[in-house]
Amino acid sequence: MNGQIRTNIVPGIEVNIVLKQDQRTGKLTRGIVKELLTKSPTHPHGIKVRLTDGQVGRVKEIIAGA
Repeated sequence: MNGQIRTNIVPGIEVNIVLKQDQRTGKLTRGIVKELLTKSPTHPHGIKVRLTDGQVGRVKEIIAGA
């Protein structure tokens, strides 16, 4: 599913995000969404989220639904 659309992302789903420091390399980090930080319905670089472990990044891939 598309990580650029806010309605596709809800707390509890597993996603791959790119952290701010990994934007140049494109390295992905997998985790469970704790909260959504982007307020707009879409974002071209991915919706910004906070994972349950506290890391913040933009969603690149949605792995599994809640």
